[in-house]
Amino acid sequence: MFSRVIEEEFLEQLSDNPAVALLGPRQVGKTTLIKSFLDQFGKPSIYLDLESNADLIRLQDAELYLDERRESIIILDEIQRMPSLFPLMRSLIDRNRVPGRFILLGSASPDLLKNSSETLAGRIAFLELHPLLLEEVKNEISYAVHWLRGGYPAMLQAATDRSSARKMADFISSYIERDLPLLGIPGNPVNVRLLVNMLVSVHGGLLNVSQLANSLKMSVPTIQTYLDYLENAFLIRRLLPWHVNVSKRLVKTPKIYIRDSGMLHSLAGITGMEDLTGNIIVGSSWEGYVIQQVIAALPFNVKPYFYRTQDGAELDLVLVKGNNVKLAIEIKYTNSPTLSRGNSVAQQDLGNPLLLIVTPSAEDFRLKENIQVCSISTFSNYLKEAL
Repeated sequence: MFSRVIEEEFLEQLSDNPAVALLGPRQVGKTTLIKSFLDQFGKPSIYLDLESNADLIRLQDAELYLDERRESIIILDEIQRMPSLFPLMRSLIDRNRVPGRFILLGSASPDLLKNSSETLAGRIAFLELHPLLLEEVKNEISYAVHWLRGGYPAMLQAATDRSSARKMADFISSYIERDLPLLGIPGNPVNVRLLVNMLVSVHGGLLNVSQLANSLKMSVPTIQTYLDYLENAFLIRRLLPWHVNVSKRLVKTPKIYIRDSGMLHSLAGITGMEDLTGNIIVGSSWEGYVIQQVIAALPFNVKPYFYRTQDGAELDLVLVKGNNVKLAIEIKYTNSPTLSRGNSVAQQDLGNPLLLIVTPSAEDFRLKENIQVCSISTFSNYLKEAL
């Protein structure tokens, strides 16, 4: 098992909150991570899988069962399957408010788990477990393999690239046909699959919902609903534009990304590095891959955006703390990067913050006084220093 960067924060939140929810897509390693902590909790723990009939039977009288075990940490896996537990957990916590009463594991975001965010307000901390990051695996796995296969453990550690691609294809089918309907997504899974396939062609571009609706012969509200569910299931990301500079004519449309690079490649029919480097999506794939690595490593109080004006000034990522731009990032799929005039103008618009140019494997060097070139393997050093 790989060490996860979230481990320290999880244990910290558990020592300070009655409930901690660890959320993320299926098969990302949530259950494995929690089970690795059992010896560190300092008190007994009980693991309940809400997809197990045996465990559901134990919860037929959930209040009695959970109250009798108030001295144990209760781990509830796939919590989105039983939202009726949220009001009960609030009541139990209020009767005996101590840290670490409940650990909730789920495959849906807080927005989709509205019962938890509303019912347990002030009693719960939310953390997201992302697919394995390069920072977590780089001592054993190269960036190229990680980029190609993505961060889902089973796919990343498959015996061959072909096996990895097959596992991902099966995973996507299962998610669309089984998991999304369980989360409440309306409509036919065939239509959802058509949309997901279409997202490959717009990955890294500005989101045009009307264009997607026209192409798929669906209504705009239907496409918007599907996108909301895909985002709340941690499969896609809508990256918002930074538009604090009101004197500029700014793009205000979000950009859209398929979060996991391995999922993107599977949907695009890419099964090896030769396929990837020769594919038309290689540049947008690299951009999305780096963005995922950066965003997954951000502290909770730093928000990511992109910057683009109608006049062509643009930067791939702008990291904002409070209302201040702390770091700008431009992503280049080359080890001999140059900046466009639009990149330079954007940096000036933002007040000349440090601009990090992230490449596949270039040696780190200063391009100019406030422009640093680095590799995907070393960007985290500059991220920590700037934030």
